[in-house]
Amino acid sequence: MKLKLAKTAGFLFACGTVLFAAQAQVWALGVSSGVLSAISSYMNYSDEPEIIDADVALTKAGQTEDTTICGYINLGIADVETNLNIRKAADETADLIGKLPKDAGCEILETDGEWYHIQSGKVNGYVKGDYLITGDAAREKSSEVMMTIATVTTTTLNVRAEMNTECEIIAQMPIGEELNVLEEYDGWIKADIDGEEGYVSKDYVELSTQLPKAMTMTEVKYGQGISNVRVSLVSYATQFVGNPYVWGGSSLTRGADCSGFVMSVFAKYGVYLPHSSGAQAGYGTKINASEAQPGDLFFYGRGRGINHVAIYIGNGQIVHASSPTTGIKISNAYYRQPVKVVSILSN
Repeated sequence: MKLKLAKTAGFLFACGTVLFAAQAQVWALGVSSGVLSAISSYMNYSDEPEIIDADVALTKAGQTEDTTICGYINLGIADVETNLNIRKAADETADLIGKLPKDAGCEILETDGEWYHIQSGKVNGYVKGDYLITGDAAREKSSEVMMTIATVTTTTLNVRAEMNTECEIIAQMPIGEELNVLEEYDGWIKADIDGEEGYVSKDYVELSTQLPKAMTMTEVKYGQGISNVRVSLVSYATQFVGNPYVWGGSSLTRGADCSGFVMSVFAKYGVYLPHSSGAQAGYGTKINASEAQPGDLFFYGRGRGINHVAIYIGNGQIVHASSPTTGIKISNAYYRQPVKVVSILSN
């Protein structure tokens, strides 16, 4: 943007003062009045008109523009159908340390041949450059896929069925939990809660525009007495992290909903469950959440009603087909208050 400020003595005299002339044009163009002092000092009052670049004046005033995209300086976006493997080193045989979901963003730190060294979320590793959108194309793509995220800023946030504090509480979210915002209202936001809609007060969240981030694949530490079957089941289930959520689906690679994901994982180990979270809750033995071992099932819902299921993987975490937005992911087991916990495996 250019501010055309004529600096002839006659023009300035007619307008009264240099500052008045500058301010009149600043107001007309919607530029912050904070730039006035920079413009004033930048002018030398010669007889010839001169074009002054407002961006130069802003820089001189110390008001630099934020050129990052959702916090990324050198943005890369995953150009894959499901998710992109992140490895510990620039080598196909290197350990898998995370997954970058479709349309997720990352900071490109450096290039190493066909490999890119990236940082996304808590994952720092290497991906194949062929599967990243970069440069101007990444900037354009980001405007299509970025999401508004509400981060919980209070110890426990009630998610309501309607936009008032007298209605039913459908879930409770811990501090730091991130919710996908569907709509914003005066004082409230509508959020995606495992594919359902709920409402939370704006007073207890921090809103930001983000791109999806990489998901960690840190090893799960198991306590003593955990059977090989449980360890194997959890290892099997977590390899599908990053794959899509599909309502009514049961494919671990092409897409599954919450109960379809659980059904397909357990079927590999000879346990055949129905395709319904409510029905699955009737199988096995009910236990306290504090007694849960890897491979047990956590159920969530409204009141005593059940509408979501996840597999406990230890260390206070679950793996589940969360929603169409986030797909299969790892979450804190208490990101919502579990309605019921069940042990399905006999050992």
